[in-house]
Amino acid sequence: MNTTTYPGNAGLPSDEHKTDPVRARRRFRRVLIVGGAVVLIALVIGFIPRLRERQTATADTKQLAIPAVAVVSPAASTPGSGLNLPAEVRPWQEASIFSRVNGYLKSWLVDIGAHVEKDQLLAEIDTPDLDQQLAQARSQAALAQKSLEQAKSTNVKWQELFHQGVVSELDSENMATSQATNQANTEAFAANLRFLEQEVAFKRVTAPFAGTITVRNVNVGDLITANNTNFEMFHIQQRDPLRVYFRIPQTEAPNIAVGQTFDVQVGAQSAKTYPGKVISTSEAVSPDSRTMLVELQVDNSKNEILPGSYATVRVPDIVLAKPLILPDNTLIFRGKDQQVGVVDAKGVVQLRDVKVGRDFGIQSEILSGVTESDKVIVNPSDSLTTGTIVRVAATPASSAAPASPATPAPSATPSFSPSPAVGKK
Repeated sequence: MNTTTYPGNAGLPSDEHKTDPVRARRRFRRVLIVGGAVVLIALVIGFIPRLRERQTATADTKQLAIPAVAVVSPAASTPGSGLNLPAEVRPWQEASIFSRVNGYLKSWLVDIGAHVEKDQLLAEIDTPDLDQQLAQARSQAALAQKSLEQAKSTNVKWQELFHQGVVSELDSENMATSQATNQANTEAFAANLRFLEQEVAFKRVTAPFAGTITVRNVNVGDLITANNTNFEMFHIQQRDPLRVYFRIPQTEAPNIAVGQTFDVQVGAQSAKTYPGKVISTSEAVSPDSRTMLVELQVDNSKNEILPGSYATVRVPDIVLAKPLILPDNTLIFRGKDQQVGVVDAKGVVQLRDVKVGRDFGIQSEILSGVTESDKVIVNPSDSLTTGTIVRVAATPASSAAPASPATPAPSATPSFSPSPAVGKK
């Protein structure tokens, strides 16, 4: 058997050459697999960045579709100088003195500005008519007393005669009745006499308490009419201590307590201040001004303060409640209500009604509706509604700065109504 020898396979049996097609196929598969893997890897490497870019673009598009807003948080602050409120100085006691008797002024002993003591004589009134009535009453009382004594003596005798059977029972009863009638008349005349004696005592006009005479409207010879409230003879005031009345806004009323001390400034801005102690409050808010009346006691032993003066009471920061301050550009004006837009943790907007207090220029005091932790939208759009989804801007708006230490705007100062009648204490 002839054996053919080929270059490259010399010395190999001829049956080994039969396996070459199988190896070739295997080699071809390997090439296909490796090539496919390389192609697949190339496709993956090229597709993933594009996919990521597409996803990023889609997310950015969605993000840009959500409106961005700047937010600010309410800041708790108080005006640095406290709260200055108008006040009125009133005497501790005051009284208008009128006449209780008719007559003519006999003399006056004190003039305006005089310091008098309790029960000190101020004036005397000449009362000729009252003097005659008193003399008549005394005579009537004396006559009634004599008649009573006679009636008692007669009744005793008639009662003895009745027991002896000399007079009838009817006559004895009539005498007892006569004695009782005289007894009643005597008591009536005595009561009238006491009344006139008390009236005569009012001829002497005296001071009801120690104080200063501020008004004198009488002169010697003036006709004096009893109980004429249109004719004030004297006016007296007790000036030490003094009462100072002022009204605190409703929002600050719960912070006022008896025993607190406030500075009272009388007169101009550079005037001297005096400590005033809270002695009482009205414990009620006026429906007209929404303020509460507060009464202070101020020492005036040096007589430096004049009753009726205009004063200013300064309520310090430590007493005032800390209001929440928001910029005016956060407020939404829709109809009669004022609102703000608050963004929650999920970016959902909620419109809240707020109550605005004092105006500090570019900022306003918020009495209710928001808290310090809320995020309030700055410059909200007119179309903003509850439920709108927004995103908070990367650079947040500055927080609400404290109000400048200035006196509140005139519109925020509570109106002062006349003080109550003196003498309530």
